[in-house]
Amino acid sequence: MPLKISKYQLGAISDIVRLYPHGAAIRDLLESPALNIPKRTLQRQLEHLVSEGRLEPKGVGRARRYLFLESRTSVREDSPSVSHGSEWLSPEAARIRESILRPLAQRTPVGYRGAFLDAYHPNKTFYLPSSMRSDLARLGQVSFEELPPGTYVRQFLQRLLIDLSWNSSRLEGNTYSLLETEHLIECGEGAEGKPPEETQMILNHKSAIEMLAEQADGIGFNRHTICNIHALLSDNLLPNPASCGLIRTRPVGISGTVFHPLAVPQMIEENFDAILLKAQAIQDPFEQAFFVMVHLPYLQPFEDVNKRVSRLAANIPLIRRNLCPLSFIDVEQKDYIGGLLGIYELNRHEYLRDVFEFAYRRSCARYSAVRQSLGTPDPFRLKYRASISETVREIVQKKMSKSVALDFSNQVAAEKIPKSEWKKFMETIEMELCGIHPGNIVRHRLRLSELESWKAIWQ
Repeated sequence: MPLKISKYQLGAISDIVRLYPHGAAIRDLLESPALNIPKRTLQRQLEHLVSEGRLEPKGVGRARRYLFLESRTSVREDSPSVSHGSEWLSPEAARIRESILRPLAQRTPVGYRGAFLDAYHPNKTFYLPSSMRSDLARLGQVSFEELPPGTYVRQFLQRLLIDLSWNSSRLEGNTYSLLETEHLIECGEGAEGKPPEETQMILNHKSAIEMLAEQADGIGFNRHTICNIHALLSDNLLPNPASCGLIRTRPVGISGTVFHPLAVPQMIEENFDAILLKAQAIQDPFEQAFFVMVHLPYLQPFEDVNKRVSRLAANIPLIRRNLCPLSFIDVEQKDYIGGLLGIYELNRHEYLRDVFEFAYRRSCARYSAVRQSLGTPDPFRLKYRASISETVREIVQKKMSKSVALDFSNQVAAEKIPKSEWKKFMETIEMELCGIHPGNIVRHRLRLSELESWKAIWQ
């Protein structure tokens, strides 16, 4: 009596073959984390699919490949309906989406596959095609390349704080509206009726983004930066506060997927270091950004908040090179999560890649408009932004009078500014102090109480 062949397993094989436009070899299927069957069983099932007209074999021996026959294959009764609302998805991404939308019971459980990371060789392997990288570079360039890291993003930091905090939190299921997020960030007042953890999530994003912008010349793909991003994003959100910023030592699970993250602490540590080393070595900023969006969530190095860490970490190379930041504007949760499921369950990056490209194009359009509304920036202010802000902040926080502030500003100029630009620096400090008000103190990282105390002396 012939062995019964599972229709679900046949469907899984077909889904994987569809991901290879030029055909899948048996070795491709055996390496897929979504399948866990012996080679002889796989060969028998492939021939069954060929006999049904669902696959077409090409070549012989080791060169034999199997092509998916789109036109002759009807939709399986056990496949869920697939929404076609994301017209920007490539055919490869659409096939991944169809595969991960199947019910959990029809998807093969998989674990962390170290070979996925091992197969990536910086500056030789590329997840983003050359044409895409060139196109994104053209869109993201803002002619600030020669200025210190973070100059561009600090020009409209307040807008980015709102956009990225809201969109990244929204992708986690946060129910704050954009206006409520704006009010929280600008006034420090939470929205009525919202859970405290949602308010905390947004405030944590604000703190982490400010760190990336203010410390742009010191951030990078190293433990210090990534662990501190996690510490800020997870503050007051984890059951054990000591877990903030620490690599996990216990197993974790992810709902809505058949993927089981790595559980051995030593291997988590080793793979985390390997990810950072490879990320550091990548030269292209967009490839670098996307690489960490793929591998940090896949490893799940922290007890929670891994996706948030990866989204902010993706901005590190963009901020450092004064490129347009990535704020995930208009990205739907189903597409972002779907892209990650493609990574988790199939080790296929095309769906998430398309989400990344779409998100970056939308971000570029957004900040191009914001930049136009701000007008042409003053090159002097951009060049000495940090010194200007630090001087203003210290004058206010130390409650300096006008005469003391003048002496202090002269001292700063003598230490940090070329003599030919002292006069311009002093004039700029004076203008900043005269124009400071509750609505713009955030750019100098001042509190309202500090401003009010200083005003009483200044006036």
